Amino acid sequence: EAASRPSMRFVQPRTETQQAIRALHRVRESLIRDKVKTTNQIHGFLLEFGISLPTGDAVIKRLSLVLAEHEIPEYLSRLLVRLHTHYLYLVEQIAELESELSQSINADDTAQRIMTIPGVGPITASLLSSQLGDGKQFSCSRDFAASTGLVPRQYSTGGKSTLLGISKRGDKNLRRLLVQCARSFMMQLERQHGKLAEWVREQLNKKHSNVV
Repeated sequence: EAASRPSMRFVQPRTETQQAIRALHRVRESLIRDKVKTTNQIHGFLLEFGISLPTGDAVIKRLSLVLAEHEIPEYLSRLLVRLHTHYLYLVEQIAELESELSQSINADDTAQRIMTIPGVGPITASLLSSQLGDGKQFSCSRDFAASTGLVPRQYSTGGKSTLLGISKRGDKNLRRLLVQCARSFMMQLERQHGKLAEWVREQLNKKHSNVV
């Protein structure tokens, strides 16, 4: 009975290509998490022996020098070398997946149109394309924003409504990429022109950049 209602919305099934692209993105995110975990492990092991290095990829770049300058147990030195090798393997795998995702856009008209949006790169475009399909399931842009958790939550009491922080519903990875795209656009705002750039400048005069 519900399916016969005119207002009923239907979700378009994903194609095999879209499912494959989503799988590539999931594996890429998993490898990125492993890369961060490996870096943190190396940093933590060195810190236990009183060797303090900057967090992030900086610890990888200086690892060879650290092993040469400091006397640490041989078993730990071998372990750090293994972790370093594993880190380089992860970096290589991530680069290969990103290359495949970038190449997939060449045969994806939707992804190519999405890339015309300022701040959007190939990784975000390919994920958006695999998520959106033809986009007809959304009646307006706000509906899409709501599906990714980028609209404020609403709390109502006593007939008064209050807007809270974003709902954070939907695909966490997609939401993170969209936020990165927005921040990338704002970082290059001085070189941007057009109505969108003007609107962003106007909003930045009123609100914090995270809200904009």
